[in-house]
Amino acid sequence: MSISVADFPQVWQKPSSEELLASLKRLKVEPSIWSPGTSRKIIIETYQNAAQLRREVVAYLSSIIKSNLGWIQDDDEKEALWEEASRRLSERCGRAGMGEITRRWPFESQASSPFELIIREPPITGDSLGLKTWGSSYLLALLLDKIAKESLSHLLKLRHSNQSLDVLELGSGTGLLGMAASAIWQVNVTLTDLPNIMPNLTYNTEKNRSSIETLGGRVDLGSLTWGSDDNNAERFSKKNQFKIVLAADPLYDDDHPELLSSAIHAHLMNDKDARAVIMVPQRDLITKKLIANFLSIMAASDLIILKELTLVGQDDWDEDGENSEIECWLAIFGRQ
Repeated sequence: MSISVADFPQVWQKPSSEELLASLKRLKVEPSIWSPGTSRKIIIETYQNAAQLRREVVAYLSSIIKSNLGWIQDDDEKEALWEEASRRLSERCGRAGMGEITRRWPFESQASSPFELIIREPPITGDSLGLKTWGSSYLLALLLDKIAKESLSHLLKLRHSNQSLDVLELGSGTGLLGMAASAIWQVNVTLTDLPNIMPNLTYNTEKNRSSIETLGGRVDLGSLTWGSDDNNAERFSKKNQFKIVLAADPLYDDDHPELLSSAIHAHLMNDKDARAVIMVPQRDLITKKLIANFLSIMAASDLIILKELTLVGQDDWDEDGENSEIECWLAIFGRQ
């Protein structure tokens, strides 16, 4: 049922603290789940309707925050209302403005029974971008069974155990892609990221481990810094041990193209049937330049593109807090 701000108790009516608090609870923003199959027309209509409601809600919340709530006698109750209204306002300032959230990501793959992954995202502070689940991770995860059939059929047999195959995910972040790959492909996936990202990645892995193992997968963890051997998990002292390397949204700084290329070369097996599956959102000209730099570096190596395409996904990083379409570049690499 849609919410109408006009039906809520207004400040000029001097409602009780209980009435106001109940209204503020109803305005809580629940984390969104993206559906790549949604038509552009529906996405635009949903966005326009949500934008109008958002303006009305922001005005309503601001009226409570600006009011001295003089008719309410208890100072603690006033503070609770101001805090709750401020919290609702921050939730509408984009993903970066929200606190900790937990999302349930559904999967209906032809290669496995329906399942969901429960992913925690702590508050995003500073440059800890690995604490957010990026739209490209979910988009690539939804394509895993198709990729297995069309590009990895020489390595994977869907609906059968592939636990003799080792898969590495670079820059796992919250772990959505790597855990989905483990469940759908029934393989061993090692999830990796920087040391400061590992605690939340470990939490999410343990939260979903039982579900993944029930579906025939297995997940391991290890700290891995691209371009460095310092403070990496012991497992990575041995090079070129993974048949498949996965990475989603790994390029967002000038040094990332070279670092990503070096990480793929260091950990992908030297066999000609080994594959690297990379997806990068083309958010702007800067991101497109990073992709071009990455391709230039890869072209000078023994890894070549076997398949390349552009897909449309969604994300919620914009400051307006709404899901927006984003083009994602997907490439599958193999050794010459």
